Amino acid sequence: MDFDLNPEQALLQDNVERLLREHYAFDQRQRHLALAQGWSRQMWSQYAALGLLALPFDEAHGGAGLGAVESMIVMESFGRWLTLEPYLATVVLGGAALRLAGSAAQQAAILPAVCSGARLLALAHMEPDARYAWHQVCSRARRVAGGWRLDGEKTLVLHGDCADTLIVAARVAGETDDRSGVALFLVDAQAAGVHRRGYALQNDTRAADIRFDAVTVPATALLDSPDDGLPVLERVLDEGIAAICAAGVGALERMHTTTIDYLRTRQQFGVPIGSFQALQHRAVDMLVALEQARSMSYLATMMVAAPALERRKAVSAAKAQFCQSARAIGKDAVQLHGGIGVTLECQVAHYFKHTTTLEFLFGDFEHHIAQLAAAGAFTAAREAQEDRRDAPHPHATA
Repeated sequence: MDFDLNPEQALLQDNVERLLREHYAFDQRQRHLALAQGWSRQMWSQYAALGLLALPFDEAHGGAGLGAVESMIVMESFGRWLTLEPYLATVVLGGAALRLAGSAAQQAAILPAVCSGARLLALAHMEPDARYAWHQVCSRARRVAGGWRLDGEKTLVLHGDCADTLIVAARVAGETDDRSGVALFLVDAQAAGVHRRGYALQNDTRAADIRFDAVTVPATALLDSPDDGLPVLERVLDEGIAAICAAGVGALERMHTTTIDYLRTRQQFGVPIGSFQALQHRAVDMLVALEQARSMSYLATMMVAAPALERRKAVSAAKAQFCQSARAIGKDAVQLHGGIGVTLECQVAHYFKHTTTLEFLFGDFEHHIAQLAAAGAFTAAREAQEDRRDAPHPHATA
């Protein structure tokens, strides 16, 4: 299979890298972080001007009509430079929900403003007691005259403190653990009854806990049909996980190259420490772990539009591999830098914080291994291995 970028994709990668190289050096990132909202509105406008905010949306709404590979390219670059802006929240998660489940009227009303950078979105799905069980939704939506009333709490809403529009998962029927009865609603973040508490995550990006107290929305706020929002939510989150894996690969790549540069310049006993064979072996181990994460990220990207079971297996396998690679590369990067590897003056420490945050976002290693087991991935692999073992050797004679 050919994994080379086509000319248009290579140009996109070059443009994004050039923009971030000019405006997202380490000291510039620190200035963006010090801004009131914790990220740069000026950079967001430049993303819009470059067309990054429009990549996955239809041309009818001002989009570029491109796919998952282009999103992967952007997320990898954002991971390399540790960007702070709400691209994952607005374009990947919120944008995917509207793209997959929004009516023509809803898309026409919101997506052009997303593409231009004028509107920010956030997906409010996770609840305090649900952990990684997306179907466990306690928040309720009840029909009222002319629309719906929403009550409940959401946690870890990525960039929920700055979003203009929230896409909220709420239960319209059934019990907390039922897979049916979940719907998605568009909610104005400034509506009466919406209470937001913003905070910074370990990797310096923003999130919020949000409480909905008798929030009234019109009937037109409902995405898709009233009780089958869960499959849409799962597809959106799988696209988000694939994007996280891509961003993680970008960060791991930068951790590896930064460590190699350090090994080449740090002197000990009158020679660069990179000349020591033991440290060379560890650098190679880091490269192997990086390429394992990269190959699985490619697989997840290619499978985001596949049927649900196959998509879930590919995405969970990619996230599990990223978690393993992040642990291995992060540990070696910090240790090979010595004492400075854990200081905030050292770039590696910031990459380590970033990859550690991504490890636990939308499911940690244990969760995704359990998902693979539930999907029968290990059983299928074992059966394939047994079939190969039982098959006659191609050079065997009668």
